[in-house]
Amino acid sequence: MAVFTELSFHEVTSFFRALGLAAPRSLRGITGGIENTNYFVDTDDEAYVLTLFERLTSEHLPFYLHFMKHLAVRGMPVPDPVADARGVILHMLKERPAVVVNRLPGASETEPTAAHCRSVGEFLARLHVAGSEYQRQQANPRGLQWWNEVAKVLGGRLPAGPRSLLSTELVFQNELALSSSYRQLPTGPIHADLFRDNVLFERGRLSGVIDFYFAGCDTFLFDIAVCLNDWCVDGLTRRANVERAAAFLDAYESVRPLTSSEHKLLPAMQRAAAFRFWLSRLWDVHLPRQAALLKPHDPGDFERILLMLRGEFA
Repeated sequence: MAVFTELSFHEVTSFFRALGLAAPRSLRGITGGIENTNYFVDTDDEAYVLTLFERLTSEHLPFYLHFMKHLAVRGMPVPDPVADARGVILHMLKERPAVVVNRLPGASETEPTAAHCRSVGEFLARLHVAGSEYQRQQANPRGLQWWNEVAKVLGGRLPAGPRSLLSTELVFQNELALSSSYRQLPTGPIHADLFRDNVLFERGRLSGVIDFYFAGCDTFLFDIAVCLNDWCVDGLTRRANVERAAAFLDAYESVRPLTSSEHKLLPAMQRAAAFRFWLSRLWDVHLPRQAALLKPHDPGDFERILLMLRGEFA
């Protein structure tokens, strides 16, 4: 949630007026992510988040925005895009696609307990069940095809050790995707980026899930693996926390039980999830973009997790 496009108070005020919203009384750029421009905007009526999309085009955005709306109208604690007088939820501001959503209460939890993981597991299963009724289709934008494309660019920029890891893991993931067990995995719309900083808690209760702009149709198991690799690992060691993982999976299965194929392939999909985020963080380090507020993540975290999942890190 970096700031790539600077907005003036006057520009935001005019934009809000066109949407029929109350005039802003404060405007603040948000740091923390790396894909879009985000601002907190407070009015006398409500608090909002204004997002300008720097990479995503108007062609792809309806999937994300209508997925959020689909979940919001079913009572799930997700951002609800603001529509204009014609019912349109995707807008333009400063020659970029833009959306305004309500700001959800709470704050992210950087040191989650088993109780936090239980809440996230239940939410994710509810998302998968509700998403099964969502009609729009769009492939995971950071799925296997993207991994193969990015690996070609990154390979020559890495030292021998990471380059070998990238090459061998890519072979493993391509072979996995062709297996009969993989083809049996249940699929549908997934969040695909449900990290600790994208979940909000208020007084110990899950109060919101944000940042749906990596969502797409993929295996539900990939979504589960992303969560296990972030929510259910310990501090600097990045080793699995068995108690938190059990709490997450038990809560998930209380809503949507896993299939036999999902149980079988969970370790392999955790490798897939670690590989995906290692690649994206390598990309942001080696091919950075300019932004007024930008904090790229350390790829070393997911390199370590991937090596441990492969049994190559003591």
